[in-house]
Amino acid sequence: MIYGYVRVSSDKQTTQNQIFEINSFAKNNNIKIDNWINETISGLYDIKKRKLGKLLKKMKKGDIMISSELSRLGRNLLQVMSILSYCMEHEIAVWTIKDNYRLSIDIQSKIMAFAFGLSAEIERNLISQRTKEALARLKAEGKTLGRPKGTLKAQYILEQNKEQILNDIKADVPFVKIADKFDVCDKTLRRFLKKNNISY
Repeated sequence: MIYGYVRVSSDKQTTQNQIFEINSFAKNNNIKIDNWINETISGLYDIKKRKLGKLLKKMKKGDIMISSELSRLGRNLLQVMSILSYCMEHEIAVWTIKDNYRLSIDIQSKIMAFAFGLSAEIERNLISQRTKEALARLKAEGKTLGRPKGTLKAQYILEQNKEQILNDIKADVPFVKIADKFDVCDKTLRRFLKKNNISY
């Protein structure tokens, strides 16, 4: 069986881009997607509370799970590695399109999975650290952080990562993926781009 797995963090986002990517990949490679798993939930949730957890229990040796990218599986190193370890142990293949990974039980797959998970974890930690430093500086300067919860924090996450956002836009990274990457909603990202005269 071949499964297509798509996930977004909130109902303000859509899985349509991921579905399109997987369908295009399947068509180009003469592959038929037997079943789809579509869920709206943060990747930080325990795997047991997600549809992905139920899917993994149902999958058998030789099955393939196709996703747009490994970050759809989880949002931190331990979670991604745990999922991939389970798949390798049960001889379930994990294919991703954007990352172009074909992960199975060979040692090369294990090394690639570890490297990806580690880099993703480092990136999120750096974003978090920059955000904390920016908020601490504002507080020290006596500025009031009294806007609705999350709004000011989201703006400063984007400010601190402006260069990365510009690089993502130049690389034609999907808008939804950029917003998801920095844990902000679409409207917040659009306001930020408009404020900085950045066209997308």
